Amino acid sequence: MFRRSELEAMTLQELKALCLRYSIKPTGNAGYKNSLITSLMVFPGLALYQIRQGRGIKSPSFGSIQSIGEALDEMSEPTTEQIALSAIFAGRQKDGVPRQVRARKAIHPIQGQVTPE
Repeated sequence: MFRRSELEAMTLQELKALCLRYSIKPTGNAGYKNSLITSLMVFPGLALYQIRQGRGIKSPSFGSIQSIGEALDEMSEPTTEQIALSAIFAGRQKDGVPRQVRARKAIHPIQGQVTPE
């Protein structure tokens, strides 16, 4: 996935950011580039080894795949209105506040700051 030469050309901060992005823990001291590079070089092979051992993600059985297909057929296709409603819910950020509420607070900031005495 990564070539050692690419990783060695990166700064310590870039390597840390890459490890953080993929949730990879460094082997040894995180203050050394070599620890981060080793972890980034090894994780793809380790993930494949774990799959072969049956740990973590597993392939579903044929019956399960058929059941999923039947469930999807039963669900049918969403209407235009249902797609729009999904888009509104997808607009929620991690904090759970919809975009419309944040926009309203930006337009009327004083309303959110009034506190009773």
